Amino acid sequence: MKEQLAIARWGILLSLITLLYGYGLGMVFGGAEEPLRARLSTSGAAWVEAQVQSGKERVAAESASAKVVEKSWVYMKRAHLHANGLGTSALALIILLAYLGVSLKRLRFTSLALGVGALGYSTFWMIAGFMAPGLGSTGAAKEALTFFAGPSAFLCVGGLLSVLAAAITNTRGPR
Repeated sequence: MKEQLAIARWGILLSLITLLYGYGLGMVFGGAEEPLRARLSTSGAAWVEAQVQSGKERVAAESASAKVVEKSWVYMKRAHLHANGLGTSALALIILLAYLGVSLKRLRFTSLALGVGALGYSTFWMIAGFMAPGLGSTGAAKEALTFFAGPSAFLCVGGLLSVLAAAITNTRGPR
């Protein structure tokens, strides 16, 4: 088992970094929620000014910006939740896969996919949360980051499917 865990070390390390990221976000949110929200509002205010200069009504732009800023905060909390959930599940899946005795190549690739996917997908939500107020839209922020979110989600799901296939194969018993 020790050899399998050594082979999976990069996936394990990335999973633990993802957990540290999630815990860290929780601490930052607890201690600095107001400064973070102020930063989002400042970014949204710059977008409002750009809208007003292009001929849009200030009241409508401010109302739209306030909604985006609030949704951006939701995205940041989503990053925290995804980091904790995906980091934990990636770590558990990697340990299960090591226990199932798959090939070392499969273990290395799947553990790396799970670790990269977990960290990448949770980071996507944080970046989208920071970008959205300046773009005036959470949808625009997500769209701008699909190149990042899609592959990260694919790695998470692909890793899960690899572990599921190994578990199904393993439960059949010896042939």
